[in-house]
Amino acid sequence: MDYGKFKFDAAQRAKESRRKTTNVGIKEMKYRPKIGSGDFDTKTRRVVRFLGEGHKVKITIMFRGREIYHPELGKKILDRIAEEVDGSAKVEAAPRLDGRNMIMVLAPDKRAQRSAAARGEPRAERGDGADGSGVAGNGGPQAAADADPGAGAHRRES
Repeated sequence: MDYGKFKFDAAQRAKESRRKTTNVGIKEMKYRPKIGSGDFDTKTRRVVRFLGEGHKVKITIMFRGREIYHPELGKKILDRIAEEVDGSAKVEAAPRLDGRNMIMVLAPDKRAQRSAAARGEPRAERGDGADGSGVAGNGGPQAAADADPGAGAHRRES
């Protein structure tokens, strides 16, 4: 075997090993102690989607002003998030106060996701919509326009 073939084979092996690796990123979602239920649901759906894609998620509760004197409010929000993603994630770093922020890290739990798939439960990254769009509700105005072709047509007769 000559040196050129050796170098070529080594480069091919390195390329193949790079191709098989998965790049796990850390996504971050920021919440506030006074978050509304709609915003909480939207952000939590995004967290579930990130976990379903295989990313770790860092959850940050940002305290402002006097809110820092009530860390139990932030802990309650973090516990609620952990409860909602219970089937698809595990808490990698427990909630802790870091300056004016409270931080918790969630990691995807492959075993729990596989067992949920085996039981026939809907996958975590699908969201609430039954159509797989990740959006809850009746599909919005576009779905209504698709169902009734004359509903969205505004033409001026001349």
